Amino acid sequence: MCGIIGYVGSRPCRDLVISGLERLEYRGYDSAGLALPNGDGFTAVRAVGNLAKLKAALEDVAGDATSGLGHTRWATHGRVTHDNAHPHFDQGGAVAVVVNGIIENFSSLRRELQAEGVVFSSETDAEVIPHLLARAYEGDIVEAVQKVLPQLDGHYAFVAMHASEPQRLVGARHECPLVVGVGDGETFLASAIPAFLRETRDVMNLESGEIVILEADGVTVLNGQGPIKRTPETVDMDDDAAEKAGFETFMLKEIHEQPQALYDTLGDRLRPDGNVVLDDFGLDDAALARTERVHIVACGTSYHAGLVGRYLLEDWAGIPVHVEVASEYRYRTCLAGPGDLVIGITQSGETADTLAAMRVARERGAHVVALTNIMGSQATRDADGVLYTRAGLEIGVAATKTHTAQIMGLALLAVKLGRLRWALSGAGAADLGDELRRLPELLQQYLDSPHPAAVAEVAQRYANHRFFLYLGRHVGVPVCFEGALKLKEISYIPTEAYAAGEMKHGPIALLEEGSPVVTVATDGHVFDKVVSNIQEVRARGARVVAVATEGNEQIAEHSDDVLWVPRAQPLLSPIIAILPLQLFAYHVAQTLGLNVDQPRNLAKTVTVE
Repeated sequence: MCGIIGYVGSRPCRDLVISGLERLEYRGYDSAGLALPNGDGFTAVRAVGNLAKLKAALEDVAGDATSGLGHTRWATHGRVTHDNAHPHFDQGGAVAVVVNGIIENFSSLRRELQAEGVVFSSETDAEVIPHLLARAYEGDIVEAVQKVLPQLDGHYAFVAMHASEPQRLVGARHECPLVVGVGDGETFLASAIPAFLRETRDVMNLESGEIVILEADGVTVLNGQGPIKRTPETVDMDDDAAEKAGFETFMLKEIHEQPQALYDTLGDRLRPDGNVVLDDFGLDDAALARTERVHIVACGTSYHAGLVGRYLLEDWAGIPVHVEVASEYRYRTCLAGPGDLVIGITQSGETADTLAAMRVARERGAHVVALTNIMGSQATRDADGVLYTRAGLEIGVAATKTHTAQIMGLALLAVKLGRLRWALSGAGAADLGDELRRLPELLQQYLDSPHPAAVAEVAQRYANHRFFLYLGRHVGVPVCFEGALKLKEISYIPTEAYAAGEMKHGPIALLEEGSPVVTVATDGHVFDKVVSNIQEVRARGARVVAVATEGNEQIAEHSDDVLWVPRAQPLLSPIIAILPLQLFAYHVAQTLGLNVDQPRNLAKTVTVE
């Protein structure tokens, strides 16, 4: 989850490293640090807190070193302290290391090193690596890394430097990501492409188990058999996405980018007659038509998108769908097999639990497809096929545009599978195609209307409540799950989300006079049922905030506040209905004075179990 950046070249790199860390801060912001070789060892600066603290600490540090390492941390082992911040060093200060991930056998390694007289300066698992490298070093940092790697268990990526070889970086990855940026007489190594996108678009993706050696004039990649040839690829990624473009926060910017994300995800895949073309899916139409079951594995917001996708696939394609939390699926007895389609949803393509679940299913013979936003990510390399969302870079930790783009991707698949299985007629597919094409325009109309300002007013009135209950039915249930997650993520307010029919089986006991209950009450065949549930909570003194379809005046009689949304095809309403709940969470957090882009304890990409 942490962010790593390394540089070797001819330019002074202090500011380049800091710029890279700014692009990686979404991966962690508990602390940050950098190491620059200075001839005798390393100049190291570390600070607790976000990058502003590190930048302040760097004001008096010379910036003439032409190689260096940087790190922004999401704490796994060890508290958030100065000593636990990266980079970490060996006792002699000759080896500098930055690490992302977890060293699972660190306890035994630490005891072994301590028995040899090594004194540790941090509580972290990561610190064992520089001490092991120092012990193994005999004049070549590459050979030291090769000796140390077999001793490490876990999910990790690290980059190491030795003071005696200041123009050389060595990186290694096991599951956690590392990517190389190749410039003119300079090279970069980072956890994600945006870290160096301003400087180069020529990228090498590294496979798990590989070692990479960076020097100013070239890159060498090693696997277990020796050097391998790896040619850089030019990526098409918009660097402007890493800027706020006049918005106060990344989250608000990305909420407003959702119409474009949906439009781009549709792209040329949806034809005028309703037929859908998915070029990279890895199955021809005949094989896809023979699919017996669909399994969706995902975590967090992606899991909620998968829950919406289940309704679409079951209704439009008439196929059984199982949606599983990836962190549990990977440890259950996997019953997927030949004839099954397994979809791993991960916006980053690096979510550790989702990757593991996909691998389990693939080993069982299922056809595995990655639904992801990042080209070249690990998920795309592990899967048999890919369905890309085209949401653009998402910086805000609380996912917004990638969520709605994931639902759009699943909707495209549902239409395609429906036609192949004859569950949808040609006319029915064409009608759904028209509805899908309307969605970007509907979202834009909503964002341009007075409705977002009305959401802000309602959010400000409820911001000081210390508990919320979210209720919905049918496709409204995953909308509630996602809306409640957004509120928890960025406002830290305890929030429960339930299928409204389950409320009487326990959650209703939480209600008291004035308790806010947020209901998803958009038009559909369960609307009357939702109204009945609203009456039940109002009878207990709760205050109801309803998300409802424009023109439905009935809902106003049953609610204290209404957040209106445009009318959409009922099964596609989650793409519309989540907008006011994203904005509601955003404005509650803003009213409380919280940092919505960097919520405490969270990181954008979960690359460890």
